[in-house]
Amino acid sequence: MTEEPTLRVGDVEVARYVPHPDLDPRHGPRPYLHPVRTLAGTPVTDAFPADHVWHLGASLAVQDVDGTNLWGGRTYVRGIGYTWRHDHGVIAHTGWVDRGPDRLDHESQWRDRDGHVLLTERRRLGAVPVAPDVWRLDVDYTLTAPADRDVHLGSPATNGRPGGAGYGGFFWRAVADAEPSVFTADSEGEQAANGSAAPWVAMTGVAPGGAAYTLVFTGLGPGDRWFVRTAMYPGVCVAFAFDRPAVVPAGKDRPGRHAVLVADGTLDRVRIAALLDRREGA
Repeated sequence: MTEEPTLRVGDVEVARYVPHPDLDPRHGPRPYLHPVRTLAGTPVTDAFPADHVWHLGASLAVQDVDGTNLWGGRTYVRGIGYTWRHDHGVIAHTGWVDRGPDRLDHESQWRDRDGHVLLTERRRLGAVPVAPDVWRLDVDYTLTAPADRDVHLGSPATNGRPGGAGYGGFFWRAVADAEPSVFTADSEGEQAANGSAAPWVAMTGVAPGGAAYTLVFTGLGPGDRWFVRTAMYPGVCVAFAFDRPAVVPAGKDRPGRHAVLVADGTLDRVRIAALLDRREGA
């Protein structure tokens, strides 16, 4: 069996990447990062949790791509609710472009249940040292629609579910022994962060074993919103279709570029602002 690729900061392994998982189709097979760890080794992702077994660490996942479920689990159907359907596709790794200790660059196809290509993707992942207790995950991708048709991206919210359930995009399922805290530069809590377009969202939690960590997410694109959960489960998503469908026009690209600071301990707003300012000034 080929060992899964990893990302490293210096001599420290900070993430393992699973490009072609062998999964039940209902779990939305797709490339994902897990486990992701702090520089001190604290795990900050979860995969196959009992509450949502299709949550896979950190990944790109969308519940409605022209009617194909590339998130996993039940599909939200307008007027009916969540329903098991035979509509699950796969995001299939098709080849490496570049691999190094601190970077992974590959191509994939977003396919429907019959294997037809919905979108093609080029994805680049990078691990960057920031401070003795902080590193940064860079996520850079381009989704390209076929030349002959637009591709529509939706969510349970755009298909009629109330309550701010506009998930689907770059999703991070965190791990925490208790409900984590979430905040932005000027707000506190899940309700305030969910659906916002804040420049950044931070989640602080305690991993199994008692070690504290902080995750700081940046990089909303035009029309994106934050999808945030802390009470039901710990998760943050750059949501592509939070309250209205998104479209990738025929033959065109949808680029995405996000960054996640992964820190040991509990960071406050002052430290977060200093770390983000350092990056902008680099």
